[in-house]
Amino acid sequence: MLVLGIDPGTATTGFGLIEAVNSRIELVRYGTVTTEANAAMSDRLCQICDQINEIITIYKPDVAAIEQIYYFKNAKTVITVAQSRGVIMMTAAKAGLEIAEYTPLQVKQSVVGYGKADKKQVQIMVQSILHMDTLPKPDDAADALAIAICHVHSCRMAKIYKGGLK
Repeated sequence: MLVLGIDPGTATTGFGLIEAVNSRIELVRYGTVTTEANAAMSDRLCQICDQINEIITIYKPDVAAIEQIYYFKNAKTVITVAQSRGVIMMTAAKAGLEIAEYTPLQVKQSVVGYGKADKKQVQIMVQSILHMDTLPKPDDAADALAIAICHVHSCRMAKIYKGGLK
């Protein structure tokens, strides 16, 4: 299963592609989609759509795992992230991908084992799980990889549960 993890944002959207084969998880690619701060919001959303669509077209993932919005102190930030998230979900859906959504708490619990883990702890665990030589950076890309890992763990737990271990 090839999983595209996405950490939505307007200025920076993180993405991470991992391949889950049997009990192994392998890194395929990760990075960010960036937009210019002075561009019109409609242009920024189009750029996000185009770049995510390009990633989907090239790598052909089986599923897109996307982080859900959590509470922000700044309402403007919530709105712009929600717009980006909507465009990303639409792009993935139009490509025929299954879409899974996870809260930041679920991602941290799945990857680190602690729902209030900090960014550094998440990066260290992503590095360890994917056998990377260096910490994944920037944070947005590391978070996207963590979201993808969370999806793989979630699928594995669902299989165990369906198999009768309740």
